Amino acid sequence: MNVPAPITVTPIHVADLHVEGEIMPVCVHVIDHPDARILVDTGMTEIHPLIAEAFDPVLYPLDKQDFDLASIDIVVNTHLHADHCGGNHLFAGKPFYVQRQELEDAHRDKKAYPITEWVDAPGVQYTPVDGEFDLLPGIRLVPAPGHTAGMQVVVIETGARPIVVGGDVAVWFGELEEPASEGQLKVIAMNPELVWIAHVHEPWRPLAT
Repeated sequence: MNVPAPITVTPIHVADLHVEGEIMPVCVHVIDHPDARILVDTGMTEIHPLIAEAFDPVLYPLDKQDFDLASIDIVVNTHLHADHCGGNHLFAGKPFYVQRQELEDAHRDKKAYPITEWVDAPGVQYTPVDGEFDLLPGIRLVPAPGHTAGMQVVVIETGARPIVVGGDVAVWFGELEEPASEGQLKVIAMNPELVWIAHVHEPWRPLAT
């Protein structure tokens, strides 16, 4: 269903991770829809020893920025890795949407999801989604397995080519230019206008053909 009013996406830089000698940003994304303000992923608000050892992070948490936490109506977690759900507690009481498989895996696989207290933050209640889900007019949640089995992306129907807010459906642009995972192939098949991902500041745009 198409929405005549504009839907905008704003990235917010919430952390830097050190990965193989490079600095990898962590961005969350705010979708302003005529009916609601949606936050896609929440970043982190503290440095957990497991994160510190692996990534030596520098954090810019949403609650320390000039950001109105109360303005968020809905939270979508693309997946539940620590750098994507570590700020969930800031939005306790808000509606959260995550794929059911992701939520189950986060409780089953302690090796892949070791910081369970961030997944199960006090006051956070998830609405499990099974497959595609119409969140609002013009906004769909779409499973995109690959980075995790329960990964999902947010698809914004613009009336022309869609815009995708993809979390870690790809970690860098090359994974979209040479898609391999089920989720990456699904996103490319949508012929998107652009794709926002979590670890790059700017959106990916398909190469001109």
